[in-house]
Amino acid sequence: MTLNLADLPADVQEQVATTRRVVSDLHAELPRWELVVWTAGNVSQRIRVADRIGEDLFVIKPSGVSYDDLGPEKMVVCTLDGKKILDGTPDSLQPSSDTAAHAYVYTHMDTIGGVVHTHSTYATAWASRGEEVPCVLTMMADEFGGPIPIGPFALIGDDSIGRGIVETLKDSRSRAVLMQNHGPFTIGSDGRDAVKAAVMVEEVARTVHIARQLGDVIPIPQEKIDSLFDRYQNVYGQPKK
Repeated sequence: MTLNLADLPADVQEQVATTRRVVSDLHAELPRWELVVWTAGNVSQRIRVADRIGEDLFVIKPSGVSYDDLGPEKMVVCTLDGKKILDGTPDSLQPSSDTAAHAYVYTHMDTIGGVVHTHSTYATAWASRGEEVPCVLTMMADEFGGPIPIGPFALIGDDSIGRGIVETLKDSRSRAVLMQNHGPFTIGSDGRDAVKAAVMVEEVARTVHIARQLGDVIPIPQEKIDSLFDRYQNVYGQPKK
């Protein structure tokens, strides 16, 4: 059965409208940080409404639409099986070709509230080699708790990519995976958190690549990685309210 936005409770409709604005704004961050070209890449964010309508929803970019042409009204709302809900947007606005991957992540990683995919240059270069980015920077230890892992090769169109993301990250502290021959996917507590991870994975991929041109890089001992990660995740920044 297909959900119709107009039939959902008013508070759920309000959450959907707010999330569409948030996800639209977050898409502007991808070209700003030079993580995408043309229409590539996507951001999604979960809407936690299972207690109200029996299932969560998520909002994602439409397929093949230029970043300059995006707006809240063009963001596509989907159920966790990847189906677009009827929401008044034109039928021609179909969700991203990566929708099934995002849906699989949300379905199998309940704590995740945001997913981002980019084709950022340096991270994608590592993915093309099938090589993880080694943890040789304190920034990496802080943000990812270790190396950036490689996920399996998977074709676009079904949940194969999502399966690879979940299998690679389910027992990892990393919030980023480099899908082999494809590019980076990042996860987070919400869309903004996942976008931050996408920006950071490109930065460390670029820096480590440059460092290796100069010579051997120096790995950080695991106990130091653990200490750095714990401090950054639990002490750094402002007190949590």
